[in-house]
Amino acid sequence: MRHLRIFVAVADELHFSRAADQLGMAQPPLSQAVRRLEKDLGAELFDRSHRQVRLTAAGMVLLDEARELLAREERLRTLTRHAGDGGQGTLRAGVPPDTTVAMLSTLLSACAEHSPGLSVDLQEITTEEQLRLLASGGLDVGLVHQPVDATELRLGPEVRAELGVVLPRTSPLARLPEVALAELSGHDLVLFPRAQAPGWYDRMLGTCRAEGFVPGRLRHASNPEFRLALVHAGHGVAFDQGPVARKEPRVVWRPLAGRPLVQRTTGAWPAGRSAHPAAPHFAELAAGVLGRDRTATPHLDGSPRSSDGPPRPWSVVYDESS
Repeated sequence: MRHLRIFVAVADELHFSRAADQLGMAQPPLSQAVRRLEKDLGAELFDRSHRQVRLTAAGMVLLDEARELLAREERLRTLTRHAGDGGQGTLRAGVPPDTTVAMLSTLLSACAEHSPGLSVDLQEITTEEQLRLLASGGLDVGLVHQPVDATELRLGPEVRAELGVVLPRTSPLARLPEVALAELSGHDLVLFPRAQAPGWYDRMLGTCRAEGFVPGRLRHASNPEFRLALVHAGHGVAFDQGPVARKEPRVVWRPLAGRPLVQRTTGAWPAGRSAHPAAPHFAELAAGVLGRDRTATPHLDGSPRSSDGPPRPWSVVYDESS
């Protein structure tokens, strides 16, 4: 291939000295490379009998073929490089069941733009099931709700979302601009089943107890919209990031005073050489999509700020140790 590149340069210039300058090499080695190519092919490629160098009939035939071969070589190198970076093949990725349709659509579009040759097999799986599949090799990367045991995992950027409380519209607390956890005392609590994300479930209830809210009864619902329906029916209160609840006119979303409940979501993939090369890129893209806000810019110190209002409830934090 090196000799073909030299041949094409001479054929383009029809001058050995200028071709050598173009390639950044001395003329004698260039002339030797052309002679060796001619010897290997068993045909003269240039007519040197006149003052001006000309392509022979064999040289003209070779020129078209050489250009095609060199183009194919470049394509081969590009494909191989992209495959090594995870740009080819299939990536099996898990996302939590509470992931919104808009977030999934944006994430898939970002993956397609970043790695056009990569097929993403996106699966809706709980954090606990993702951890099991990551350990067994059934999943390449996942988005998990912290805290989790990351002993055998690599973690991407962490996205933090402050949770507020969803109340029935008729609740007296709905008149307040924000609600303290202690003010929810006596209410039942509707939340996701513990099996979905045990670490986050336990931390949430622990924070509630520490802040003075011990639910009268726990009710479980996997689907976020079903949780809102239970709140509307008077079966308790729920915690939510806000966008989904604010679209439901029959309930009211209020921020929690002091922002005690912060949901932390992180991309995770197996540690070691067997990890899919596209897993870190997926985790980065997912963090960007999760943390995106139309009026704020994520900051590494944790507070996306808007030019016309208070800090937004999203932030992206990079764990440099992982």
